[in-house]
Order: sequence, then C-alpha cells, then structure tokens
Amino acid sequence: MTLPNSPLVVGIPACSKMICGQLQHAAPARYGAALMGGAGAIPVLIPPVGEAELALLDRLDGLLLNGSPSNVEPSRYGADEDLTPDRHDPHRDATTLLLVRAALARGMPVLAICRGIQELNVALGGTLHQQIQTVPGRFDHRAGDGTLDEQYSPRHDVTLSGSLARMLGATGIRVNSLHEQAIDRLGEGLAAEALAPDGTIEGVRVLDAPGFAYAVQWHPEWRYAEDAASVALFRAFGDACRSYARGQASNVRGQKVA
Repeated sequence: MTLPNSPLVVGIPACSKMICGQLQHAAPARYGAALMGGAGAIPVLIPPVGEAELALLDRLDGLLLNGSPSNVEPSRYGADEDLTPDRHDPHRDATTLLLVRAALARGMPVLAICRGIQELNVALGGTLHQQIQTVPGRFDHRAGDGTLDEQYSPRHDVTLSGSLARMLGATGIRVNSLHEQAIDRLGEGLAAEALAPDGTIEGVRVLDAPGFAYAVQWHPEWRYAEDAASVALFRAFGDACRSYARGQASNVRGQKVA
C-alpha cells in the first residue's frame, strides 16, 4: 500500500531461469520501463517462490502479469497431454495463479500481458490451446525469425469491444503477435473484448472485478510510447493504481480514527 506522497508500487512476477548454472529470477526490463513511463509506477519484482509472496500484496498498489517464453503447465487446467514439456516454469505457475486470485479478491488493479492473460484465464478455471498454430482455421501467432524489431512489429488486426474499446479509444487496432498458447475456454467471469480475425481471443475483462482487471495477448509494453493504444492502456492502469492506493490509505486512516 502506498503512503501519501509516495510513488505507486506495482509488482511484476519474475520467471525462474538457469543462468550460468544457477537458478535466478528475472523479467524483461521493458515491463518496468512501461510502468515507470506509462503508468507512473515503480516496478518491484516478485520472486516465484509460491504462497509466501501473497503477503507482498499488502505493500503493492497493482499487479502486472508479464509475458514470458514459458508456457503454463497443462496440468494446471486439466489437460492430460503435454505438447511443450520443455517450456514450463512451475515455480512461476505456483506463484502467479495464487497472486492473481488474491489480487482480484481485494480489488487490486491487475493488468495481464501475453503469458499473463493465459495465467489469468487458468486461475479463473479456463483452459488453453497449447499450440494455437495447430488448431484448424487459426493463424500461426508465434514470433517467427528476424530481429527483435521485426518480431515485435504489428502482425494482425484486433477488433475491440466493450470497456476495452472505450479505454483504448478505438474499435480496432493492429498488434504484434508472439505467442503459442492461447485461450480456449474462457475462465469464469471473463468477457472477451478483443478478437483476432481468426477468432483467437486477444483481450479480456474480469466482469465482476471492483476495479481495473484487464488482460491482453499482445505486447503493449514494447515501445509503448510510440503507440496510442498502449499509452492509453498504461495510463488507465496507472490511474486505477492511484485510485486503489488512495482507497487503501483512507481505510487505514479510518481504522486509526476508530
């Protein structure tokens, strides 16, 4: 919880990675840069160590579920077959699925990106396509080869609706695409508010959330300042975090007076 006149603090779950033969926790720096520049918040990495991290929510004003090369383990959503057994991060799964449910329960603003939309969907009881490129009628949504600029360049259109369209100020935008997993069955209480031309769900909103709770499949953090929709998304998230922080501070003052 942010104290008066203190900066906003938003948590970003880290991934488990083997670097130089040692287990380390890391996340791409661009998510923190988008939070600082676009939302006016200070990023804090959340180590993927499971239930112990739930206590950290008392110190946060928002939660950003970031993307990752890893996939959510199929066992988390009841799938018997594992099509990508070498691309999992069970430590992150064991942390983020608990964090997102707890954050939503307390009304904390949540913004989920790429792997994050998949985590949100699974946390609320939904399922995933493990390899969207093998589903009949669907595009290949993977990044492909080339430089980072080429991989993160806009790839396809997205149709927006509902609150997400109003927030971004458009009914359609063009987005990048760097994912293999994708939403299959929507989780409980989720509404699809962004669709790719092939029907793939690209954005959702948590219907009964008391505050900001949105997720997108693309990467708005990539050069966010150059894209009007990305600027609008991070600005709205920052505003929601400030509102949440003010509400938490008012609750604390009320408790002291009582």
